[in-house]
Amino acid sequence: MTRTLLLQQVLNGLAIGSVYAIFALGYTLIFSVLRIINFAQGAVFTLGAYFTYALTGSRFGFNGLLRNAAVPLRLPFILALLGGAVLAGISGVLVERFAFRPLRARGADPLLTLVSSLGVAVALVNVIQYLFGAEMYAYPSDPFGHWPAAVNFGTASEPILVRSIQVMIFGVSMIMVALLTLLMNMTRTGKALRAVAEDPVTASLLGINTGRLIVFTFFVSGFLGGVAGTLVGLSVSIAGPYFGISFGLKGLAVIVLGGLGDIPGAVLGGLVIGLAEAFVPSQYIAYREAVPFALLFIVLLVRPQGLLGRAVVQKV
Repeated sequence: MTRTLLLQQVLNGLAIGSVYAIFALGYTLIFSVLRIINFAQGAVFTLGAYFTYALTGSRFGFNGLLRNAAVPLRLPFILALLGGAVLAGISGVLVERFAFRPLRARGADPLLTLVSSLGVAVALVNVIQYLFGAEMYAYPSDPFGHWPAAVNFGTASEPILVRSIQVMIFGVSMIMVALLTLLMNMTRTGKALRAVAEDPVTASLLGINTGRLIVFTFFVSGFLGGVAGTLVGLSVSIAGPYFGISFGLKGLAVIVLGGLGDIPGAVLGGLVIGLAEAFVPSQYIAYREAVPFALLFIVLLVRPQGLLGRAVVQKV
């Protein structure tokens, strides 16, 4: 492999890995607070992509209840992305209200909550298909104006071309990671979230409104999922209502690889998996989907707590 091709693959891997990272952060936030996995995150990811598509003023296809429908406004793509992410965040809040809160109020076993979120995910995917059909949708071909098709990170004699969309995806993803890091480390809300994640009972006794913070966590998780869904849809199009399922599974691999409940670990895990996928030889491209899970299996054999996770000390 030449140096030019090596650098090009690294940049491509970082772009897709950054999307995995922000998607996995949604899983990580909820797991940190409630110690459960929200399987509906993949469906919220899909909803975010559809919401953004609608807010760009694009028309839906010929199947589904909303066939040939279009929202009567056309927002610039960045505003549509933010609007779609906010709507995805609201969807996450609704998931918490109907799938998590009733079971939490009854003190139900965490396994039942897990099954409930899985049921909500299946229901949401079917609602999406009922409303919009199963067609693939593509965002406007030039969402940011007259951008060049590719950016050259090399020289004229040795070009290292990376799609402009990939560069933008990496930039937006890193901005999301930076904002989340500032939220968690520099604000009272972030510190309260960390307190609830450490010990919810003690946090509640100290006057922290845990119920409100849980709702906020689901909103932020849904927002991140919506951003990730839009970025993936921008890169490879919206591949039908089920396209969030595979990313949901990869998101699980990312958070386990990085360390359950660890935010830097989720970022590192996403980038590692993105890079691993980028270096799959072209003749084995059909097996690329197995790479994250093979890598996860190998890492867990050596370090069961994940790359940045802490080993749990059991007191007897």
